[in-house]
Amino acid sequence: MRLFYLLSVRLYAFTVRVASLWSPKAKAWVKGRQNVWSEVSSWKRNPEIPVYWFHCASLGEFEQGRPLMERLKKEGDCQLVITFFSPSGYSIRKNYELADLVIYLPHETGKNVNRFYETVQPNKIFFVKYEFWATFILTAKKRQIPIYSISAVFRENQMFFKSWGGYMQKVLKAFDTIFVQEMTSKKLLESIQIQSVLAGDTRYDRVMENAKNVKSIPMVSDFVKDKKVFIMGSSWSVGEEVIFPSIDKLSSDWKVIIAPHEIHEAHIVEIEKKLNKETIRFSKLEEIHDGSADILIIDNIGMLMHLYQYADIAYVGGAFGSGLHNVLEPACFGVPVIFGPKHDKFREAQDFIDHEIGYAIEDRSAFDSIFSDLQRQDKKRAIQNFMKDRTGATEIIYEGIA
Repeated sequence: MRLFYLLSVRLYAFTVRVASLWSPKAKAWVKGRQNVWSEVSSWKRNPEIPVYWFHCASLGEFEQGRPLMERLKKEGDCQLVITFFSPSGYSIRKNYELADLVIYLPHETGKNVNRFYETVQPNKIFFVKYEFWATFILTAKKRQIPIYSISAVFRENQMFFKSWGGYMQKVLKAFDTIFVQEMTSKKLLESIQIQSVLAGDTRYDRVMENAKNVKSIPMVSDFVKDKKVFIMGSSWSVGEEVIFPSIDKLSSDWKVIIAPHEIHEAHIVEIEKKLNKETIRFSKLEEIHDGSADILIIDNIGMLMHLYQYADIAYVGGAFGSGLHNVLEPACFGVPVIFGPKHDKFREAQDFIDHEIGYAIEDRSAFDSIFSDLQRQDKKRAIQNFMKDRTGATEIIYEGIA
């Protein structure tokens, strides 16, 4: 199994290099790693201050690790080193203000792993949710560096739980503590004689803290006035095709805010053409808003979390495609959430469905039915209680590593 693992790591790197000839994402993956060692060498490590290394596969994992990063920074002086596997995570968070060094994870070879540890010299290591790089983890164990898995989620079909998964089970046993999000993962680990701590999902801590610090947006307040508000957050074309016909039929009691995932001009124009109601872009709101528009299109990035404070009902995109976006953000304001059918990999989506605060739809008919039902119900307090009950994971982890 160890030989198979090492070969698969090298084969993956080779495949990405080949794909970089035509794929922009693969090209960024390769190019980014060309600068890793120069970035590490130029970083001035302070030997008097502890170094905590967080590895995050991509942006989602970063957001799960972020509450603990901020807790560690709050409690005392420390240096944060953050590595990413994916270009999407690195490109967005490479300038994270609390980090001392943000780089791509170096290629996992024995030489690179030892060079990384000798240069960075982490005092504690945190792998967030997914990805278990065997050589990095086992070498940390050999070097007696405390290493933790946080916000971890496991599934029965993973190699750890197969008859041939002994090598990767050894990797899991190298962790000092594994902090899991839910009981299913804890029981799966127990089935292979590995103990863990049920901590929960740190993202609940993050979004609830964000909700406390939400900023009012006067131009949006003026746009919605005393109307009810439906927000489409992180929408993609396929979901828009399903929901737009229903938006066109909403009564004058409703205002709609659309924050598309892709804000390039072609997509904004496509949205404007598909809708029969009058629209206005946020960039033009202050200049030409006369109160006649029913639909506000957000043509910038970074506002969405703050927009949900105005919502009565929200739709979150991505689950008609490959990945559901953040349903926790609207929920922290007590807003019920509608999303597409492909949500199996997102535990929080199923939790929302089970507690009747989130709703999966497959077509326009399902959307119309659920939207109509939600207009007759007040779920705000139940949703806020649900979210509050799931906070505290960061504190459990912090106390567990202290």
